[in-house]
Amino acid sequence: MANWFKRTSDNLEGSKKRELPEGLWVNCKSCEAVLYAKKLERNYYICPECGHHMRLSSESYITLLTDEGTWKPFEEGMKSQDPLDFRDSKKYTDRIAASMKKTGRNEAVQVGEANLDGHEIVLAVMDFSFLGGSVGSVVGEKISRAIDRAIQKKRSLIIISCSGGMRMQEGVISLMQMAKTSARLTRLAKEKLPFISVLTDPTTGGTTASYSMLGDLNLAEPEALIGFAGPRVIKQTIGQDLPEGFQRSEFLVDHGFIDQVVPRLELKQRIAEFLLLLTAKSPSFKSVSSSSEKEGGSTSED
Repeated sequence: MANWFKRTSDNLEGSKKRELPEGLWVNCKSCEAVLYAKKLERNYYICPECGHHMRLSSESYITLLTDEGTWKPFEEGMKSQDPLDFRDSKKYTDRIAASMKKTGRNEAVQVGEANLDGHEIVLAVMDFSFLGGSVGSVVGEKISRAIDRAIQKKRSLIIISCSGGMRMQEGVISLMQMAKTSARLTRLAKEKLPFISVLTDPTTGGTTASYSMLGDLNLAEPEALIGFAGPRVIKQTIGQDLPEGFQRSEFLVDHGFIDQVVPRLELKQRIAEFLLLLTAKSPSFKSVSSSSEKEGGSTSED
């Protein structure tokens, strides 16, 4: 009877080793919990054990933030060229082709028109999975055209940033996108149209030094890495130890660099509330004003 519980060649004969499908389970990098991938996906890649926000695809952000059936992308056909005939360990053209095959998209940002809780917006969403979300000529041009579309259609602008910075394979052409997008945002501000910037993990380099930090409101997801240079570079430059977590969103909101830290699942509601305030379209505001006028009462303008 004791042999029943022993692993022998006899009782293993004919049995096959079961192999689990790849990608069925995901390890949380924060708490190391083993998570079921499908359940994690349904929760928009927020760890149910510790609340850690993992990176999210641009498609998932679009689903999370936009009203169903309202997303209308534009400028989908734009593709990066290779003006410098650049090559490091690989050709730049090969890197672009590999990212296009991996992601099924032509570039590191998606732009489109949509509704967010009834608000008409223009939305730009960056994706780290395409060359680290780096900003080249096409990314800069698509964001610039998104700003132009917001001005043309008199819509609010939302940009979701997730980027390692500028795309150095395009040299100064990449760096030019910082000035170009910033100048476009000045035009948006002159039209008094709201721009809400959402910073996710990571938002670094020239992206942080340009449009990502120029919002009327700058929001960030929890524990997002936000900064220009990396911690090692800063430490070597100033020759001092740095505070723990000094480039994380919680540290930055405490020191006035960003406005709020907003959990991912609350982003849509929070942005909608801010748009009500920024566009002065609050139902309560309208009802108070109209009732005062009907009763002949005084208003703030009186």
